[in-house]
Amino acid sequence: MDKLKMHSPDLSQENIAKIREFFPGCVTEARDDKNGKLRLAVDFDQLRQELSDHIVEGLQERYRLDWPGKQEALALANMPTAKTLRPEPSESLEFPETKNLFIEGDNLDVLKLLQENYLGAVKMIYIDPPYNTGGDFIYKDTFRDGVQEFLIATAQEDDSGDKLVANRDTSGRFHSAWLSFLYSRIRLARNLLREDGVILVSINDKEQANLRRMCDEVFGEDAFIAQMIWNNEGNVDQQSKIKGVHEYILVYCKDGKKLVRPRVIDPNIEETSKLFNDTIENSITKNGPANPESTVTLPEGFPAKFESGKIDPRNDKYPKIIDPIIVRSGRLVSPARIRSGWSSRNLLDLFINNGCVPIKDSEGKETWFDLTETGAIYNYKRRSAEQGHVLSVIRNVGTTKQNSSMLSGWGLKFSYPKPVYLIQYLVSVFASDEKNSIVMDFFAGSATTGDAVLRQNVRDGLNRRFILAQYPEPLSEELGSVQNIRSIADIGKERLRRAGEAAKSNEYHPDWNCDVGFRVLKVDTSNMKDIYYRPDQLSQADLFESVDNVKPDRSAEDLLFQVLVDWGVDLTLPIRHETLQGKTVFFVDDNALVACFEPGISEDLVKELAKAEPLRVVFRDNGFASDALKINVEQIFRQLSPSTEVRTL
Repeated sequence: MDKLKMHSPDLSQENIAKIREFFPGCVTEARDDKNGKLRLAVDFDQLRQELSDHIVEGLQERYRLDWPGKQEALALANMPTAKTLRPEPSESLEFPETKNLFIEGDNLDVLKLLQENYLGAVKMIYIDPPYNTGGDFIYKDTFRDGVQEFLIATAQEDDSGDKLVANRDTSGRFHSAWLSFLYSRIRLARNLLREDGVILVSINDKEQANLRRMCDEVFGEDAFIAQMIWNNEGNVDQQSKIKGVHEYILVYCKDGKKLVRPRVIDPNIEETSKLFNDTIENSITKNGPANPESTVTLPEGFPAKFESGKIDPRNDKYPKIIDPIIVRSGRLVSPARIRSGWSSRNLLDLFINNGCVPIKDSEGKETWFDLTETGAIYNYKRRSAEQGHVLSVIRNVGTTKQNSSMLSGWGLKFSYPKPVYLIQYLVSVFASDEKNSIVMDFFAGSATTGDAVLRQNVRDGLNRRFILAQYPEPLSEELGSVQNIRSIADIGKERLRRAGEAAKSNEYHPDWNCDVGFRVLKVDTSNMKDIYYRPDQLSQADLFESVDNVKPDRSAEDLLFQVLVDWGVDLTLPIRHETLQGKTVFFVDDNALVACFEPGISEDLVKELAKAEPLRVVFRDNGFASDALKINVEQIFRQLSPSTEVRTL
């Protein structure tokens, strides 16, 4: 039920609305100087130009996408975060061995925290962000002036400072809030992509144009690959004037020149298609400005497509026959000249000079030629075992209703999940050029992308890895039909467990490593006490308490993962712990990183670790048995393992 306004009309906004009826291009969005809220505003320079028959002096023109809050969004993306990732083995599946990640928290924090660990490492990112409908939920991005203030805030804030807020109907007509929300995340996501990596973004009609211009700015127009259309089999009985039954998927590559042609054939291509023939067949007899006439002499023995026959000279149609062509046993019995335009003259000459034996083209495909009964020359190429034929329109890959039904069968409820077969198809197209590719989704929702990766691994055995990020948005009681399902993130984790069971219970590719696990990590405040980031606020009364700079509720595993994040180490490397000289020592990927966070570390333990020659080693700053040992640690490693990087926290 709508509420009474309880105030007089905003006449300026009504007048602007009238102007927009006649000059829609002259009305834009601006931030109110009084309350900071967005409101409609008139672009007076543009309006003056609309009302003039000559060029009006004004602001310098330039092509760009601008909106109120863009600079703040860029600054927000560039600001560091003092948060960290804490492991949750109890909520994980196969925590020690798995190469997959499920991260709970604001995806802006997640993207910042992964900048060093997965810089330039991700092959494919798929996201289905909230659409700008006026009712969808978006994250509340807090912006503060100054890096120091930001660090202070993020080190102190608890979960209540990062709750989801709604983009309500009152601001839903504006684009700026939605653009700012996505802009900072898209910029950070670009850093994670490999040079040949792609990002795919689902979107509807309302923000499609703005999203494309934003991505053009972030990635560059040359990075644009396709604007795919997904026929979502929508409700044709809807009340819209034009029944919307499609959505878009924008595809950008970090470096478009390095994107390999996909080796997938659209599943809707009929089996009778020429694509499934062993050879590619095309006439090279083609006239035009790009293929001027020239004479080719076909040698004795040139192959023909017919067994025997004769073609008399002619000049009334192409190809023009200069000498009689006589064929016996499928070969020319004497040389003959013919004249036409040729689309592959160089390849034809190579074939003739090679004794009419098949040659290789520039792509390494076996190529040969023959003569037809009409006098035309045809080119034939052997199709490669792996070919691609991807269409920009995607059809018959399931519906959201079907995906909801599948989730319901597992006792899970989720509104409007993307079809798993849609995402699986995209994974097969854009992440199938090598093994162990990383696929990421930082709007994971019900974890459709993770499910799709598992399904495609089952099919082709390429062992892709996934990184999913999802804010733990609380659920209403009726959505939590499975025990301990309290948030959207919980739905995603439970779905992955069920999908993993289903994958291993069916027949699968022999090369698949059967990794259906996932490590759960959660965004949280730093493990270090606030004074660690604000030493200038230390008082004498705090000196005793600040001897230990680690928060008392944090475990050694928490510290280890903060070290992995800070050091930029892969967060899925195998971890084992051993007890050496009475102390627990963590070994990450054997000797990639060694860590001991216990107090009372002796010189003998330091020497034992140094003899293992790890690449990196870390201790707690106050963990050494004596100050003298703390001073000598680097010297010990310099003598026994000079390549080891030593740090403390």
